[in-house]
Amino acid sequence: MSQSVLTTTALPAFRATTRRRSGLVDRLGTVGVTAAVVLGVIILVAALAPWIAPYDPDEPDLLNVLASPSAAHWLGTDALGRDILSRLMWGARLTIVGPGIVIVLSTLVGTALALTAAWFRGRTDAGISWVLDVMFAVPGVVFALIAVALFGPSFGTVVAGLTIAYIPYVARVVRGAALRERSLPYVSAAWLQGQRGGAITTRQLLPNLTPLIVAQAVSALGFAVIDLAAVSFLGLGVQPPTADLGLMVKSGFDSVLRGFFMESAAAGTLIVLIVLCVTVIGDRLTASARSPK
Repeated sequence: MSQSVLTTTALPAFRATTRRRSGLVDRLGTVGVTAAVVLGVIILVAALAPWIAPYDPDEPDLLNVLASPSAAHWLGTDALGRDILSRLMWGARLTIVGPGIVIVLSTLVGTALALTAAWFRGRTDAGISWVLDVMFAVPGVVFALIAVALFGPSFGTVVAGLTIAYIPYVARVVRGAALRERSLPYVSAAWLQGQRGGAITTRQLLPNLTPLIVAQAVSALGFAVIDLAAVSFLGLGVQPPTADLGLMVKSGFDSVLRGFFMESAAAGTLIVLIVLCVTVIGDRLTASARSPK
């Protein structure tokens, strides 16, 4: 008797969870699910790098400089004898965490500005939109370079500069969608019921805009990966000897001239793979969020 009651109680929750999972799979499609699995594997390997990396990524071995791939070093070593596979595992951590921080912070700030502009409209909307337009005219890398010029080259400085640069990308999309939502009857009904603007914005507008916000954030993540790698390639982000994919592409250039291309090729391929997976997932989520229900 107790077993049947437990089964009956757990069944609705199980069905709801199954529907949510199948809904996400339908939104992503076969290609999107494949991209998500590949990206998940990369993130998992990067997260487990301290335990599964075969070597210390920053420890040089001058007796094994530019070694070819072998059983001891699957992808060979770089110009200082450091294991390339280990550096890829550790470098992927910064390549994922850095852009992730940029997108989370810029999405929070951009969404708050967009909802404020869409709700109050008038001068508030005009002022916020003007600031966003000015920021939007400046490329993200330029913001990062300005931050580096003011505070010196470092990972945190570049992340802060890119966070500011990505705020208008999120805010413009969310503002347009929020203005459309604000004109719908359910907002007027909530207002007539005596709900305040803040409550309507957080309890009504924000939940309906969340799918679009998430899709926009995932799409922007790919660009953030590229920008962070570009700044590191210029030597203005992560500093040696820290393992970073953009820095590995740069440091491998001298080795390419000596006929050893593995470091640059491996790091560049991993960057492209991460950006490709994120872009595919973002495109599928964006198409689903904007499709008519």
